[in-house]
Amino acid sequence: MKSIIKSACILMAGSMLFQSCSKFEEINNDPNSASESQIEVEYAINGSITGAQMNPDVAERSFVLYWKTAGRQHRQGGLSSGGYDDGWTTAYYNQVSGWLNGVNLAAQLAESRIAANTAKPYTKNLLQVARIWRAYLLSEASDNFGPMPIEGFQGKNPTFSSVKDVYYYALKELTEAVAAIDESVVNADGLDKFDPAYGYDYKKWKRYANSLRMRLAMRLSEVDGAKAKTEFEAAAASGMLITDADQTFKVQEKEGWDDLTGVMSREWNAQLLSATLNNLYIGLGGITSEQQLPDSLHPYIKAADYIGLKFANHMASMSNEPTIGYWFDGLHKTMDPRAYKAFIIPGQFNNPDFSFYPSYTNDARTVKRSMDGYGDVDATFTWNASTTGDWGEKGAKNFLFTYPGTNPRLAQRFRNSKNQRIFFAPWETYFLMAEAAVKGWTTPVSAQAAYETGIAKSFEYWGVTEFLGSYLTSTAYNNVGTSVSWGHTAEPPATHSMNYIDAYTKAPGTANILYPSNTLYKGGTVKNDVLTKIITQKFIAQVPWLPLESWNDQRRLGLPFYENPAIERPLPNLPALTASNYMTSDIKFFPQRIRYPSSLSNSNPAGYQQAVSLLGGTDAVLTPLWWAKH
Repeated sequence: MKSIIKSACILMAGSMLFQSCSKFEEINNDPNSASESQIEVEYAINGSITGAQMNPDVAERSFVLYWKTAGRQHRQGGLSSGGYDDGWTTAYYNQVSGWLNGVNLAAQLAESRIAANTAKPYTKNLLQVARIWRAYLLSEASDNFGPMPIEGFQGKNPTFSSVKDVYYYALKELTEAVAAIDESVVNADGLDKFDPAYGYDYKKWKRYANSLRMRLAMRLSEVDGAKAKTEFEAAAASGMLITDADQTFKVQEKEGWDDLTGVMSREWNAQLLSATLNNLYIGLGGITSEQQLPDSLHPYIKAADYIGLKFANHMASMSNEPTIGYWFDGLHKTMDPRAYKAFIIPGQFNNPDFSFYPSYTNDARTVKRSMDGYGDVDATFTWNASTTGDWGEKGAKNFLFTYPGTNPRLAQRFRNSKNQRIFFAPWETYFLMAEAAVKGWTTPVSAQAAYETGIAKSFEYWGVTEFLGSYLTSTAYNNVGTSVSWGHTAEPPATHSMNYIDAYTKAPGTANILYPSNTLYKGGTVKNDVLTKIITQKFIAQVPWLPLESWNDQRRLGLPFYENPAIERPLPNLPALTASNYMTSDIKFFPQRIRYPSSLSNSNPAGYQQAVSLLGGTDAVLTPLWWAKH
């Protein structure tokens, strides 16, 4: 155990973890050589949970540039177009290995002290907490890479397990841990300070474990239905799930530069609204912008049948994004009420949530840009989001579509390191139950009730509950042909007529705009069934804290609709996406995983080869994971 103790002590000492830092100072020893008796189980758990909040270095690369990009919570190139950076991956892999190292240490210390009859009254419960947290970390690592070590990260080269085995192990650990927790145990004074999520409230840890079990069970639904159903139904029947805001698994962020600094805090990351999310927001729920915005912005709101200025020479056209080629020179008539809370209108400088990042430039304040061969465009009080990919010569002349000051950007409350990072919230519990009920699985509530409660929990989080009643009954389609009302499953027409203005001639025109065909889901024939509604609402609700789950759902189901990256020029990392097929959807057009870091093949070539053989394909971004849609 000496190697794992040494590694975990380095992790904990480097993290400066609450009181554990002072405890290590009291030991008056080099923490690199601390003995087993000098480490408390709660220190190791605290170190693992706190470390997993991600210091700014790894957060920028994994949470922002990988997860939020692949999960389409913001507009970013790189991984969304099949790109990959070994340095970014190495940073994450090393960190997640450390978090697993720490929680494995916690479990081993607890087990050894229980066996030696030196355990404290609450040690057995701490062991179960460690098992629950380890199950989460294993799922997170596996969802990124694929095969991972189950018994690994203990100071020696590990043996890799298949994705299936990782999930089966995690589900078993969650089940056993919940059963073993003794809620009657009284904790020692001060123990709560070593649990940044729940303060060692064991009832909440049981709720988290059961809800997490439902999440992991649902992940298997498309490839291992019987196992998924059995595990899900057992967890759902527990009666202890995350169902209210005060049960949310969340950790307080803080300003500075350490593990608790906000995961979205780096000022140079623009975090622009993505086209995927924008097309889900626009029109969804039928709540008008007049109802949501101050009177001063009402003159900028356009008619519902207006699509914007057509820029044939300055905007890409080769994508199945439904509004591609148009710049919206105002605000949309109707909008999901969470949109204006999550992303702030360009030029709305008096909004307290407007982000002026990067604070060392005027980019956020610059709303007017000149385009080559056209002239100035003023983006003040406009609402746009563009697809990723290669815009070719059109993009080279367009200085609007990726510029911070001319696009809606993530609200400052998520960037200033004063929020609480969410790992699991009540809306996800309800959307999982809604999907399970649609599949015919036994759930405590009906599919419709779970779906509508999930929306209500999300609205509660965003502070827009005054719109809930009208929203739930809305039959208005968003840009991809999905409505909110549970009972409204009529499919949209193939196209809808929209008015535009030619940006160059100023002549008005009319275009028949397609509702996109998502050929990943039911051959592209279905846009408004209840499962599409559920995943649409789940996607919106998970913004901005759970991008990995958004990516997981898209890989698992092909939902919600992800537009293809633009290919005005071929994308070398997405060779299957061509000028002849860009109007269809294919898993070969979207990232499926992250490649293992080169350090793994160098340091553990046997383990690397084992991992790749279990992956069932090459170590590539486009190789699907076992549970993903095939």
